[in-house]
Amino acid sequence: MTTWSVVKDDTKEKPRPAHYFRYGILASLAILVISLGLALTPGPPQEAPEPAFSERARASALAETTQLRLAGRKMADSFSGAERQALLRTVTLLTTQARALTGTGPEPSASATGAASASASGAGTATATPTAQAEGAPAEGADSPAALVAALSASGSQRLEDAAASDGGMARLLAAVGTAQVLQAASLAPALGAAAPAAPGSPAASRAAASPAAASPTTASPTTEPPAPSSASASPTAGGSCPPATTESGPAGGSATPKTALAMTVKTEAETIYGYQVALARLDGAAAGSASELLARHESVLAEAEALSRALCVDIPPREAGYTLGPSFLASPAAGLGSLEAGTLPVYGDLVALSGGSTRQWAISGLLAAANRAVLWGSDPGPLPGIVVDTAQLPELPEDSPSQESTAPGASPAPSDAG
Repeated sequence: MTTWSVVKDDTKEKPRPAHYFRYGILASLAILVISLGLALTPGPPQEAPEPAFSERARASALAETTQLRLAGRKMADSFSGAERQALLRTVTLLTTQARALTGTGPEPSASATGAASASASGAGTATATPTAQAEGAPAEGADSPAALVAALSASGSQRLEDAAASDGGMARLLAAVGTAQVLQAASLAPALGAAAPAAPGSPAASRAAASPAAASPTTASPTTEPPAPSSASASPTAGGSCPPATTESGPAGGSATPKTALAMTVKTEAETIYGYQVALARLDGAAAGSASELLARHESVLAEAEALSRALCVDIPPREAGYTLGPSFLASPAAGLGSLEAGTLPVYGDLVALSGGSTRQWAISGLLAAANRAVLWGSDPGPLPGIVVDTAQLPELPEDSPSQESTAPGASPAPSDAG
């Protein structure tokens, strides 16, 4: 009988462990590759923050001033005589302004030719929403004398509006540029046989009355006088009482402040009144009549400045019995009054830079009125009224491209700076 036995078959291959470990490594590598790819994939580019209002206003001013300059140069090639000289003077003024407006930032883009806009930045701060202008406006269509005059005046008015809401130093620069452009438009109009431009419609001038200087012995031009400031909006206290007086100064001892700038304005107006009183005794005819009317205007401005000082708790400088006037003033009182008016421009420029709200608007309008009175007495306020600047230190403008140069036969290029 055969004995049966169970024999274990060891020849069969033993089952190997599942490939789970290998699969896990491969899955981990795949996840790592995918995550690295996502991390290295650039996301959507972030939009650059919108420039501040002051920078947008500067870029807009530079773009329009440059366009006006090119339009003036092109138009000058088609004129001769007095008309050409008037246009070249305008180009020189605009060249200096463009140099002053040239900043260290990027050149203004095409969209910068529209006027800048702003929203309220707090109580007591001027809010501006300048009228948006299409690309290239207003100077792009300035292909006739009337259009150039209108574009120059509109640009000046826009600069005055933007100055009300810009930062201190930029506010002064824009107010200076706007003032000079408005006055140059008024001067250019009769030289080219164009209609006189309308008075600026800036916030500072919206409530202003026309100056009585139309009877001035020199050529009259539209002028705007500073409106009386609102005590309610300017007063720092609800009850009208002022806190105890304290010594106020800026970051550095003795630096200018809004209060010192306003006090200097009061003092300067008092000195100007004294000058008009002295000049009246030495003038006759139409010049005496104009001086008398402007003396009354200065007395009104001084009263407004003193009222504004009281509202802002600023000590009013005492009026002196007399002020020093040079021999040249006594020898030529009309020219002396022009120099006297021109001397008030930096004072109003400081007040524009250091103040805000209704005080700045009053100062902007005062700057425009003082510059116009200087012109009426035969004094040149320059391309930047209210700013004492050495034009030789201003940055040079880039060379004009050949396409911008005039090709008119026999045309000579306009001066490139204010030299």
